[in-house]
Amino acid sequence: MRSSGYPNPISDNMFLTLLKREKTFLVIYYLFQLVYSTLIAVLFYCIFAETFALITAEDIFTISSKKEFEKITLKAFRHQYDNNIVYRDFCGFLNKDKQNVKTVKQIPFLPIQFFKSHDVVSSPDPVQITFTSSGTTGMTTSRHIVTDVSYYKQSFRLAFSRFYGNIEDYAVLALLPSYLEREGSSLIYMVEDLIQGSSNPHSGFYLHNYDDLITKLVSLDASGQNVLLIGVTYALLDLIEKGNFNLKNTIIMETGGMKGRRREMIREELHEVLCSGFGVSKIHSEYGMTELLSQAYSLGDGIFECPPWMDIYIRDTEDPLTYLNHGKTGGINVIDLANINSCSFIATQDLGRKYPNQSFEVLGRFDNSDIRGCNLMVV
Repeated sequence: MRSSGYPNPISDNMFLTLLKREKTFLVIYYLFQLVYSTLIAVLFYCIFAETFALITAEDIFTISSKKEFEKITLKAFRHQYDNNIVYRDFCGFLNKDKQNVKTVKQIPFLPIQFFKSHDVVSSPDPVQITFTSSGTTGMTTSRHIVTDVSYYKQSFRLAFSRFYGNIEDYAVLALLPSYLEREGSSLIYMVEDLIQGSSNPHSGFYLHNYDDLITKLVSLDASGQNVLLIGVTYALLDLIEKGNFNLKNTIIMETGGMKGRRREMIREELHEVLCSGFGVSKIHSEYGMTELLSQAYSLGDGIFECPPWMDIYIRDTEDPLTYLNHGKTGGINVIDLANINSCSFIATQDLGRKYPNQSFEVLGRFDNSDIRGCNLMVV
């Protein structure tokens, strides 16, 4: 029989074998692609994870070294550059961006005045609370928009514990009349939380009832109770004019601010008067402001220390992008990592100097034109 010219048809078994081999090849190919894509993704993550990773409260409040602080600070800068329009525009004005900022000292510090004219925020979350600065009639006040107030609570609770121990060991007496008489004070928010945290029935606020405060203060101190008396400067001066004190178990903490009620005094003079009036050897101080969520504390002599998530730099008053060496007087720049949802890099109008042990001193302000709460006295 003559051939038809066509190849013999493939048997069913052979066809199935070829089909299986093709399927096996396709499976191997797709598995290879999957593994390759996964490896690329892992490599990308390893390279850029630090840049894109969110900064958590745990990251901030567990900082234990300078290296850690600098690492988180640079991450905070990149986060706020990406998410804070006001800050990014300011950085652009200085020709700064994520690519050319490699060290902490290259980070731009936002002038504190921006809080009077802009909403300085780095988070899309709803506003939980807005803190406002004090001011006389007609004065423009600062507005600090806070989208997660838990950062503020953790900051002041941990800082207080770091410098003073367990709040439950104290009766907290607060003499802050000018702050109580207005809404939106971050200082009142903090002190109210400390009063509640003390769990002491004698803790509380005092407005103008000085006689009641004197009776309570003298009684608690005489009983051996540890007392924290925190007060605005002019009110503490009013108090010592109304009573005679020889306190043994009381910490006197002034928050600054004459509010136009008394003449401005240099710190040395003020603390000498307060020490004599209360019968104590040291006056403690708190350094904080509406625009921040962290505080530095002085346990005496006006020398402040920061918690691990806060630091200050001293800038040249003539060239704000230049930093001064230890012991030189200049403008105070504050890094406050607790302020991650707003701006962590604030150029204040305070004057000060920093020392080699990282402590610092506040010497006054650039001028007297904008007397605010929570500031120390102008030299």
